[in-house]
Amino acid sequence: MPLTPESAAMLKARAEMVGTESYEMTPVEARAAMAAMRPERDPEPVARFENRAIPGPDCEIPVRAYWPDGDGPFAVLVYYHGGGWVIGDLESHDHLCRSLTNLSGCCVVSIDYRLAPEARYPAAADDCYAATKWIADNPTEFNVDPARLAVGGDSAGGNLAAVVSLMARDRGGPEIRLQVLIYPVTDFNFATASYQEKGTGEFGLSEASMRWFWDCYLKSPDEGQQPYASPLQADDLSGLPRALVVTAEYDALCDEGEAYARRLEAAGVPTTLSRYDGVTHGFTSNAAFIPEGRQSQEQIARELQDALA
Repeated sequence: MPLTPESAAMLKARAEMVGTESYEMTPVEARAAMAAMRPERDPEPVARFENRAIPGPDCEIPVRAYWPDGDGPFAVLVYYHGGGWVIGDLESHDHLCRSLTNLSGCCVVSIDYRLAPEARYPAAADDCYAATKWIADNPTEFNVDPARLAVGGDSAGGNLAAVVSLMARDRGGPEIRLQVLIYPVTDFNFATASYQEKGTGEFGLSEASMRWFWDCYLKSPDEGQQPYASPLQADDLSGLPRALVVTAEYDALCDEGEAYARRLEAAGVPTTLSRYDGVTHGFTSNAAFIPEGRQSQEQIARELQDALA
């Protein structure tokens, strides 16, 4: 279907505000540009939220926990923000985490993992796995039930959610009930049809920007073939948690996200694949402006409630 009017307006506003793409900036400039694009609106109230630091593999990891109404212990979603492993932080995804907390009734813990190129692969994945395991091993710290644990993320965060699921399977835990992969990066491969057709820059995320993100993240291109960088390259996807994979029609990453969903399903993993037509990369985080963003958040919340019941 054609690009929705709301998505077209969002693309136009972003182009006017920033005027350049990530690959034309330094990482510091790209982070500042992302911060400048945050809409000025009051945060959605939640019952409670708190900034904490938890132990990581090389340093403490900042996290922000959000709680819904109720006494708990709560089901928990450990969330990894997007931004190409280079940009993004607790603030960039604060609005999304608040919405998911209220819609799902879960405690959401957002992870501020180390960013590239200052900390290259596998630093982000190691941080996300360590944080998830620590939360599962110390449930009283966040008043959560470790038997009702999900992981999720968008874009590079979707990549990290898939990778943490692989790590947890390979390392004997923690037990994850659901992986929520929102337009995830799953493969170091730019030859897909969606890259060729939707990665020109006309629809936001471009192939050039993704090449820049990967170049910042990896120490060498060979690492891009490793499953903990490109989960689509894993030989075996059996035994992984149930999955919800959300893709966008006008997204360079659409094909690799859907290919990963098909691989999961073929491996016997219960998988729901939902493509939202007429929208671009990032639509779920822009629910205040794009109706399909709210619809996807509501779908994610329903999936969380069902998987973590």
